Amino acid sequence: MIYTTTILLEQLTQYRNPMAKISNMIKKKEIIPIVKGFYETDFKIPGHYLASIIYGPSYLSFEFALSYYGLIPEAVYHFTSATFNKRRRKSYNNEFGHYTYRDVPNRVFSLATILYQQNGYSFVLAKAEKAICDILYTFEPCSNQSELKSLLFDFLRIDYNQFFELDLELILELAPYYKTRNLQLLVNYLKREIKNGNNS
Repeated sequence: MIYTTTILLEQLTQYRNPMAKISNMIKKKEIIPIVKGFYETDFKIPGHYLASIIYGPSYLSFEFALSYYGLIPEAVYHFTSATFNKRRRKSYNNEFGHYTYRDVPNRVFSLATILYQQNGYSFVLAKAEKAICDILYTFEPCSNQSELKSLLFDFLRIDYNQFFELDLELILELAPYYKTRNLQLLVNYLKREIKNGNNS
């Protein structure tokens, strides 16, 4: 369960020095600091449950989402999230893992995400299609479609067959909002593949 400092202070009014009691609870591992002002009581919860508490507004995306959906073969042990209007990348470390946050364009931030509720916790995750758009947004521009394909299927190691089982129309809808070369190349590539019937 997540507690704030305010809630803990309200529960510890019987102590002469509630803040000292909180420090003692941390030392005894009764509560775990998540980020300034927030604590968790359960050592075993998945770290991604806490991503939006640590820094927000945000949603899980990029490498974490690709791994979560099984689109890449590697397990991802850090939690990558999208923000907007922050203008710089942020990183946090705690006992639950390493968390990074980076901007996506304002106009796409609220699109194509899913709110999950599990075990009394809530977290927001990009749909797989959006996670692909988000991660391509973070890379240097590719020169052509061949480089883009290499980025998707060789460097990121996205499974080719699973990629073409995604909602390609959603990708085509989202991609123009990013206004970057990589996403325009992706649109052109998908349109060509759909036209050639290679997406089945």
